[in-house]
Amino acid sequence: MSDPATWDAAALQAAYRTGSLSPVEVHAAAHERIARFEPIVHALVAADAEAWATWSLAEARAAETRWRAGRPLGPLDGIPVTVKENLARAGIPQRAGCAAATPTIPTRDAPAVEALREAGAVVLGSTTMPDWGMLSSGVSSLHGVTRSPWDPALTTGGSSAGAGAAAAAAYGPIHLGTDIGGSIRLPGTWLGLVAHKPSFGRVPLGAPYLGRVAGPLTRSAADAAAAMAVISRPDVRDWTALPPADLDWSLEGASVAGLRVGLLLDAGAGMPCDPAVRDVTASAARLFERGGAVVESIEPWLTPQMLTDIDLFWRVRSWNDVLDLPPEARERALPFVLRWAEGGAQATGVEVLRAYQSVMAMRAVTVAATAAYDLVLSPVAPVAAFPAEWPMPWGLAQEPAEGGGGMAHIGFTVPFSMSGQPSCSVDAGALADGRRVGLQVSGRRFDDVGVLRAVAWFEQATGGPRPAADLPPR
Repeated sequence: MSDPATWDAAALQAAYRTGSLSPVEVHAAAHERIARFEPIVHALVAADAEAWATWSLAEARAAETRWRAGRPLGPLDGIPVTVKENLARAGIPQRAGCAAATPTIPTRDAPAVEALREAGAVVLGSTTMPDWGMLSSGVSSLHGVTRSPWDPALTTGGSSAGAGAAAAAAYGPIHLGTDIGGSIRLPGTWLGLVAHKPSFGRVPLGAPYLGRVAGPLTRSAADAAAAMAVISRPDVRDWTALPPADLDWSLEGASVAGLRVGLLLDAGAGMPCDPAVRDVTASAARLFERGGAVVESIEPWLTPQMLTDIDLFWRVRSWNDVLDLPPEARERALPFVLRWAEGGAQATGVEVLRAYQSVMAMRAVTVAATAAYDLVLSPVAPVAAFPAEWPMPWGLAQEPAEGGGGMAHIGFTVPFSMSGQPSCSVDAGALADGRRVGLQVSGRRFDDVGVLRAVAWFEQATGGPRPAADLPPR
């Protein structure tokens, strides 16, 4: 029998139903993979690992009892999952990936975590993130470096670094991350995952913020849809949430025939796109054409000033977090992030307001530029995976040599974060050196189901879901 930790949620559920496999056996299989990968990958928050192992085993045993009685709690009963450390879990200190931060201890699970647990999911642990989530890598002053299970010399991407690594290494089928500018999709492209950024408000949050969402990182579209069916339930704590919707998350018979599809190969601002990455995207677009979609190239709408302005807006927000720290604590934060945040220290109120207005303009122009299309295809990132020790794709420098500021690498992702449109990364191929490249599939506002069905179609058209990383890592 193949390793059940690598099975998708539907296969595990079918095995539980027949009694051929139990949640306790799958829990053990997942922990075998964790034991092999964690010394190198560092996907899980080490400080909580022992406690989580005890709690998750108890949850697996309870799920086993329910399945034997024929009374599963829900569609994910007994399914192993992980959650990013900035998603609250009652009684678990939240450190935001930063050694300088004063831990907060939530009294209640975040809405998405609560929904998972009430559906019976077995939470294996918390996954790592960089300081305050402000890097697109797995470099953290608290956790060290989170690495790719495919090649530990390479980055996972971030800020949902540990979630991406856990998904690629198959610590179970479903892993929750968060995204405000690309933090779900960037690990998706560099680790060969299906990484879905939902529509803004589709998945309720305990602490909503402009552009912030929670969503699944998985190895298949089916698992992403299974997660979304559970975590998108309403929760009164999120005052920005979309109205309750009875959506059909099934992906069977997915097709792109007749869809009008825009192809965006130039972000319009930020780092230039590697021609090899652009070629992978163009090849994917041709596959959509062969599937019956009408594909046409579209011109970029993002401007360099928009990227500069959102960079300033986030610097000021992070500098405000830094100001809350005692001076001696600041010394424990990652210097790269501190220096970046200091760039917002002298911003005036007028400058911050202008930056906010620029973000609103980005939102408006993104919706307008894509309104004619059912889907928009683009690269996720302008470059392939970079060394794991680099905080950002341009290395150790504070900003890329080409200019564009600290957000120069998210020209393809951040517009869809600010517009609130659903956007998903799916593995689209590899460069000559083996590094994976994801295709970003973005949809109309609120059409998460349409995006995931297109991703499911593309996944099958390219040979099916990508397997888990090999054991042990080399």
